[in-house]
Amino acid sequence: MQTNFSPEQLKEPHMQASEKILRTCVHCGFCTATCPTSLLLGDELDSPRGRIYLIKDMLENGRPATGEVVKHIDRCLSCLSCMTTCPSGVNYMHLVDHARAYIEQTYTRPLPDRLLRGVLRFVLPHRERFRLALAGALLMKPFRPLLARLPVLGSRLGAMIDLAPARFPSRIASEPAPVEGARRGRVVILEGCAQPVLKPSINSAARRLLARHGVETVDVKGEGCCGALVHHMGQEHDAHRFAKANIERWVAEMDGAGLDAIIITASGCGTTVKDYGFMFRDDPAWAEKAARVSAAARDITEYLSTLNLPAPARATGQTIAYHSACSMQHGQQIRDEPKKLLKNAGFLVKDVPEGHICCGSAGTYNMLQPEIAGQLKARKLANIARTRPQAVATGNIGCMTQLSSGSTIPFVHSVELLDWAYGGPLPEALAQTDFIQQPVQMAAAE
Repeated sequence: MQTNFSPEQLKEPHMQASEKILRTCVHCGFCTATCPTSLLLGDELDSPRGRIYLIKDMLENGRPATGEVVKHIDRCLSCLSCMTTCPSGVNYMHLVDHARAYIEQTYTRPLPDRLLRGVLRFVLPHRERFRLALAGALLMKPFRPLLARLPVLGSRLGAMIDLAPARFPSRIASEPAPVEGARRGRVVILEGCAQPVLKPSINSAARRLLARHGVETVDVKGEGCCGALVHHMGQEHDAHRFAKANIERWVAEMDGAGLDAIIITASGCGTTVKDYGFMFRDDPAWAEKAARVSAAARDITEYLSTLNLPAPARATGQTIAYHSACSMQHGQQIRDEPKKLLKNAGFLVKDVPEGHICCGSAGTYNMLQPEIAGQLKARKLANIARTRPQAVATGNIGCMTQLSSGSTIPFVHSVELLDWAYGGPLPEALAQTDFIQQPVQMAAAE
């Protein structure tokens, strides 16, 4: 794509990076076939190619963002399916991230939108604030039909209440499990922000599974939100503040007793942490440290795949549908490792039809764009049901929250299933099901 940025514009690092990305695009349109919003809405401007044209025009001419541009950029899920499809290697992720930051700098959103986004920024990245917000959402569930009818914000408030779990999540202490056998590694597990509130059992399962196979997990005090939630809302300053807090603490541990990896159990966080090196590439005080952190970041399944796990400790055989989160398959290009681990643990793993299409979660997207998110959720659940699974495994808390709120099929994190297969407790989501008995019944029938 031909560009016409001025030399003065190209002195700015973000503009320079975006100009390079824009020049990579050859208008081929392959991205339109795999873009969820393009498929649903049928509008060229709601495809990656259309958004690229809008971004180019906005940045190249130095114009403030308009309502029309904001509408179509806001509808983007950042699922990154377009990047998997693109034959030219267009880094759409970095381009749309720049566009979102530019929008926040040049565009004044309507007051209701500003208020809602401000609340999400204030609450979601902070565990205790989020815990209080969940309590409030549970109290408001009986009033959901009334709130949903409110003008402007009604559908969004309704979506937020729907996403709250049916009962308040229990607290689980994040204590490292004692290592069994010969020590094979030393890692830290990102606690993050939303996941330890919604599903603390995920990281507990990861600690037990790693310890059972000789890997020590250490607790690094003071780390928290990776910055992804606010980063995708265009809040660059807040995102960098959260990232720096984590980088500082992880690098100190690396330079102290040492770390073999930074383990991440939420793939949305993993995509962002692996991008820290790019985020701070032009910051002389943070570039080297951020690059070290990105190089050490590993999804839990990525790391487990290097351990050559033995045969499972339990008889398995259950039918599992594997839902590959967009941030896993498109953001991190991790596709086979989770499925191989589950298959090696004895599960019958089925791929979900249209597995490359987003479920509609996408960070805060399902709260800010509930109509589109709802359509994608229904489409994903219908495809999952076609596999007739006993449970669904995935690697991202956002997908679990989005999909489990509309399904009777239990959703579990891949590491929870693996922990159970190798001697850990049965995941809570499976406790009231016949998950354990079904393979025995099928075997007897044969």
